[in-house]
Amino acid sequence: MRSVRTPAVAGLFYPADRRQLHAMLQGYIGEARTVGTPPKALIAPHAGYVYSGPVAASAYTLLKPARSSIRRVVLLGPSHRVAFRGLALSSAQSFSTPLGDIPLDLDAEATLAALPFVHVLDQAHVLEHSLEVQLPFLQEVLEDFKLVPIVVGDAAPAQVAEAIDLLWGGDETLIVVSSDLSHYHDYATAKRMDRATSEAIESLRPEDIGFDDACGRLPVAGLLIAAHRRGLTAITVDLRNSGDTAGSKDSVVGYGAYVIESGHLSA
Repeated sequence: MRSVRTPAVAGLFYPADRRQLHAMLQGYIGEARTVGTPPKALIAPHAGYVYSGPVAASAYTLLKPARSSIRRVVLLGPSHRVAFRGLALSSAQSFSTPLGDIPLDLDAEATLAALPFVHVLDQAHVLEHSLEVQLPFLQEVLEDFKLVPIVVGDAAPAQVAEAIDLLWGGDETLIVVSSDLSHYHDYATAKRMDRATSEAIESLRPEDIGFDDACGRLPVAGLLIAAHRRGLTAITVDLRNSGDTAGSKDSVVGYGAYVIESGHLSA
């Protein structure tokens, strides 16, 4: 890969024009009503913004009080395009979006690369949207930060948790997991499945999240393991599907926003 990983889905999942993208993000963030303490970690969906953007914004808006203190974001998402074992890093030095370039934390990547199941695999990053769609939200709500982008392939949840533990850090580090929920069920079935998945997340029970429940179930599971070890709390911030946002109710995709923190949200 060249030194900069260029956008693969700008103009498809979100606007390629900087001003239009900024305006869209500000609209979503401005409409998000949830208030609370900045989370240590969050789970956000990764569909096209017209479908999942409002749900993602409900979690990202909680980061605003910590916008100057978060200096590193560890971002994990599932692989949609390339099959591989373990966790994939990028050889790029920065990831680009219409809002600018984000430098990668090369020292953190070197630390992760010492794990036997972590490898540099640029093919996993080139076209992967699960990480990319989170970047403009992060750029909109944070100030300067470095990125650790990780695509999760065929990996054990315990391996994902080990990678997260290695970079957990303090208040300077945010963990973000990218995942949608159920796919292509009717509205009522999706609501039932996604509520059950949300209950599993809130209870820190990754073993109750099946293959059809969340496309990012492996990075979600790793995060829940890491959170359980620390006695943290998982909270559902928003739970909707494409039938609620911008699509038909005949066949929907589920979207949930969740935060991991030590305290509780206030209304």
